[in-house]
Amino acid sequence: MKRIITVQDISCVGKCSLTVALPVISAMGVETCILPTAVLSTHTMFKGFTFHDLTAEITPITEHWKNEKIHFDAIYTGYLGSFEQLDLMKKLIDDFGGKDTLAIVDPCMADNGKLYTGFTPEFALAMAKLCSKADVIVPNLTEASFMLGIPYAEKGYDKAYIEDLLKKLAALGAKKVVLKGVEFEQEQEGLKGIDGKIGIAAYDSATQKFSWYFHKKMPVSFHGTGDIYASVLTGALMRGLPFENAYSLAADFVVESIKETLSHKDYNTYGVDFEAAIPYLVKRLEK
Repeated sequence: MKRIITVQDISCVGKCSLTVALPVISAMGVETCILPTAVLSTHTMFKGFTFHDLTAEITPITEHWKNEKIHFDAIYTGYLGSFEQLDLMKKLIDDFGGKDTLAIVDPCMADNGKLYTGFTPEFALAMAKLCSKADVIVPNLTEASFMLGIPYAEKGYDKAYIEDLLKKLAALGAKKVVLKGVEFEQEQEGLKGIDGKIGIAAYDSATQKFSWYFHKKMPVSFHGTGDIYASVLTGALMRGLPFENAYSLAADFVVESIKETLSHKDYNTYGVDFEAAIPYLVKRLEK
């Protein structure tokens, strides 16, 4: 069985970060070890949440792992809350990475043209340096723009713009790029039937190949779906799925989770019912 380590915060209530990554990747048949960066009473959509920083615990934990000679097949980082944690993740990849260990960085820090509360443009540039150590990075359009230090283009971009963005992201050092939240206002050359759809643009720097995957745009946005996406992508790659199959499965699972959520009249917006969609995920893996 493959073993991964995922480094994110724990929100005790609210479906995101480790409370998403641990059950989802485990359900995919991959041993999921965790390194919590902080403990929150709820995720940050709630008011008055408590927060306990665990940065001081990271080095003692990883030093113990080194003494035990523990090997990870993948290192997957999600939400990181400080410059110090970014530096610690670089060291984690140096200490536990290598040709037999896949490094996946989800630069959770921004969306819809804005950085999350507490983050700065300087932090985004530091996150780009962490991405330079990754085999796969999974930014959305906002995060990509901040890491590259370019204006965020909400609409009006074309295929050539996205391909240039992917190349610039790969130039940071990552071998493969998965760019989330791509949608075009009109059909592009070689991309048909994308009207009203949203999806993924990907780039493999080794082959210099671009690839695309679009799906129906759901009418509601939910907290934590980016974490679900990156978690399924990680699990799929560990299960040996080809790159394109892995990132498309991740998108399909997010859509399925949203559908399950919307099937309830009393659904809330602080997380999706991904648990109900896990049988769908397992069946897809069996194929």
